[in-house]
Amino acid sequence: MSSKSGGTKASRKEEGIKVVADNRRARFDYEILDTYEAGIELRGSEVKSLREGKANIAESYAAVNDGELFLVNAYIPEYREANRFNHETKRPRKLLLHAREIDKLSGGVLREGLTIVPLRVYMNARGRAKVGIALARGKKLHDKRDAIKDRSWNREKSRLLRERG
Repeated sequence: MSSKSGGTKASRKEEGIKVVADNRRARFDYEILDTYEAGIELRGSEVKSLREGKANIAESYAAVNDGELFLVNAYIPEYREANRFNHETKRPRKLLLHAREIDKLSGGVLREGLTIVPLRVYMNARGRAKVGIALARGKKLHDKRDAIKDRSWNREKSRLLRERG
């Protein structure tokens, strides 16, 4: 009897994932309530550009329009070799989710005033482009200050523990 991999289920799930763009600012600016994994509808030159790892989702957001979810303002640079068949760099891109999930997201936006924020864009093990999105609530200024204070205290605490041995 042999086991395939010695890791946990979470580490096996993360194998083969290449993160293309990460929205680190989102976790600071928003309180993440619920996360989803969505496929993204792309053109050929966009896929090749993503494989090069040059994308930016820092200023992007997701919006529901006619029962469909779109990633708005995400920057995927032009693929140089595509010449005249290239794509628009900041066009709205359709996100692929089940209708039930889109209803849940749009309900959170309409009823509770929440925001749909992209957390990261990545290529999964099968080579498919995916977007990690989250239903989030904006943090207040004092919440952000608390997060900075906690982060700095944890850094100081780990430094002190290292010095003691």
